Amino acid sequence: MGDYAVVVPTLGRPSLRVLLAALAAADGPRPGWLVVVDDRREPGDTPVVDVRDLPADVARHVLVLHGGGRGPAAARNTGWRAVPAGVDWIAFLDDDVVVGPRWCADLAADLDAADRHGIAASQAEIDVPLPAHRRPTDWERGTAGLATAWWITADMAYRRDALAAVDGFDERFPRAFREDADLALRVQATGGRLVVGSRRTTHPVRPTGRWTSVRQQRGNADDVLVARLHGRLWGDRAHAPAGRRRRHLITTAAGLAAVALRSRAAAAVWALGTAEFTWARIAPGPRTRGEVTTMLLTSLAIPPAASWWWVRALLRRTPPRPVHEAPRTKALLVDRDGTLVVDVPHNGDPDLVQPLPGAVGAVQAARTAGLPVGVVTNQSGLARGAFTAADLAAVHRRVDELFGAFDAWAVCPHGPDDGCACRKPAPGSVLAAAASLGVEPADCVLVGDIGSDVAAARAAGARAVLVPTEETRAAELAVAPVVARDLGTAVAVVLGDR
Repeated sequence: MGDYAVVVPTLGRPSLRVLLAALAAADGPRPGWLVVVDDRREPGDTPVVDVRDLPADVARHVLVLHGGGRGPAAARNTGWRAVPAGVDWIAFLDDDVVVGPRWCADLAADLDAADRHGIAASQAEIDVPLPAHRRPTDWERGTAGLATAWWITADMAYRRDALAAVDGFDERFPRAFREDADLALRVQATGGRLVVGSRRTTHPVRPTGRWTSVRQQRGNADDVLVARLHGRLWGDRAHAPAGRRRRHLITTAAGLAAVALRSRAAAAVWALGTAEFTWARIAPGPRTRGEVTTMLLTSLAIPPAASWWWVRALLRRTPPRPVHEAPRTKALLVDRDGTLVVDVPHNGDPDLVQPLPGAVGAVQAARTAGLPVGVVTNQSGLARGAFTAADLAAVHRRVDELFGAFDAWAVCPHGPDDGCACRKPAPGSVLAAAASLGVEPADCVLVGDIGSDVAAARAAGARAVLVPTEETRAAELAVAPVVARDLGTAVAVVLGDR
């Protein structure tokens, strides 16, 4: 088995921390990459996870990316595409599962077996704990269905080349429904084999509201899309249950006819269909007052909701699949203090220049890959009189001695109240560095440790990676498009873009 990555799309639920703690405690070879994709539409002031709080050995490289709220299919694509080439396997986990105490070791065994037999994907066995003291509710029974579902991405590892061959998940599936079946069917169509491995993962039943089952009926629209893509009998190949759509359509049509035509016969058909559906949901459950009330209310709403979403999708044209375009990276820009070297406030003494751990190797990796590297830095100490221009030049000579000569230096010498266009978060220094390197700002990536670095890159039209320090604020972590635990990870991502 080669190296593997773990990708977790999330909306920031508390269960994410439980998953990451279980992953950190699991025995076996650690993942080379852990990629958490924050798929909240509006990040807010709190990051879904703070990379500074994660154990150092949870993975060699840790990334947090923003998915933009486009759904789990797009979030997973964002995650696995950020992992540099050379990582053979991508393991997808949902943010509400809990891996077992030997998960890393069992995954390694599953992937070794998959490598030997030319298998394209390996699924975990999913356990859904149900209450032992009473019958499960309708919601609990629905969640328990995950234990027998095929090819679900609650815990599913795909060979990277199998993902690349089909261009990953189809982002036209906006919900956590059918996007995993669609991917499995497309991988199988290329001749890839999918198997169930030996590792086990627990999927707890998360709390939910009364109307969740009604909102889930949006998935009927996804059924229309998957049928158009894979044919009417796709459910047989994906081992997906047929469901009750035909009965829902009959019940809904009868209800509409009863209202429109004032037909007693149609009303009787509607009443009979609704009663049968309601009892089918109540009978196996705990039959408490709250559960019975929920079943009565939602059983009235589900047939028309399911029918509406199915007919609506049926009448709409299938949109074209989005085309993925890899970003271009022609130059790496790096902040100085807190990113390349230890941050010594207003430092004018070259003897105090100390590279951060791994920074020299990260810069050398970029150069080895043929990427020019420039430094973009605010140095307000010059305007404040904390050091002279000669002191600053001596410090930068020392930085060049430690790292090798940089291809460009863009230095803002002004204070925060000078109103200049070059002090980050203004874009001037980024634009100057790009011009000095002979590239467009859009082809640059700026790596820094605080929000002004990210803002300057965005203002200049460049991309940004945040590598946080103790000084980085939580709100800056929350809105950064890419957060890497260290400079080496950031550079690896940049090189992967190329």
